[in-house]
Amino acid sequence: MRPGLLLGTAILAFWVLCAVFGPSLVPIDPYADDILSSLTPPDTTHWFGTDQLGRDVFARVIVGARDILTIAPLATVLGVGVGSILGLVLGYVGGITDAIVGRLLDALMSLPLIVLALMTLVAVGSSNLAVIAVIGLVYAPLVARTVRTAVRAERERDYVSAARLSGAGALSIMLSEILPNVRQPILIEGIVRLGYAFFTVATLSFLGLGIQPPSPDWGLAIADGYGFLTGGFWWVVAFNALAIISLVVATNLIADGLGAFDA
Repeated sequence: MRPGLLLGTAILAFWVLCAVFGPSLVPIDPYADDILSSLTPPDTTHWFGTDQLGRDVFARVIVGARDILTIAPLATVLGVGVGSILGLVLGYVGGITDAIVGRLLDALMSLPLIVLALMTLVAVGSSNLAVIAVIGLVYAPLVARTVRTAVRAERERDYVSAARLSGAGALSIMLSEILPNVRQPILIEGIVRLGYAFFTVATLSFLGLGIQPPSPDWGLAIADGYGFLTGGFWWVVAFNALAIISLVVATNLIADGLGAFDA
């Protein structure tokens, strides 16, 4: 086991633990207001300080892991699932179908992904389900491109030719022969997309189009505390931003470790 892979897995496991058992891990109600303790700096009572409403930042960071660790993985599963199916078909079929659909995918990927997600959410409305669907479908073309490239490298190999000669159909070859041999790129791509999904969910929440109040979501907390930075009240933004960064770094460490095994 590589140290980076172990470290990334440990960080991700910690946040999963917080997402599942968050409310029972903190001694203070993360939703309780205390105006008299507004914007208290970190101390022995409030380890991460308090926000503008006097709510404990440490408790809100721990409990706030739940929404992002629900939405981002579901969006990633959707994106990887749709993208893998599309890439598998395009890579195996090739020809004019691959050329036309490939150009459409390239056109979609030419747009900034966060802008595309914002435009879609403005059109359909903001909800957790909409965020999952939008992020998943926005990332699907990226996954499809990776899978298509991997399938192209496999479709001309001897084991695929042998399956054709034995009379196996295209669907059987794609699912039984090629898919097991491209699972490693799909897995790594899925983990990389998960890291991007964490960041995207937080960004959309920061912009007001993702997770909605009263959730202690990290992106929402950064948006609420951003205006107080100029007054020296840094802790609300800093600790929530570090939580997001740790998740993104963890997924990249895991992806790098798995990629090293593949090499």
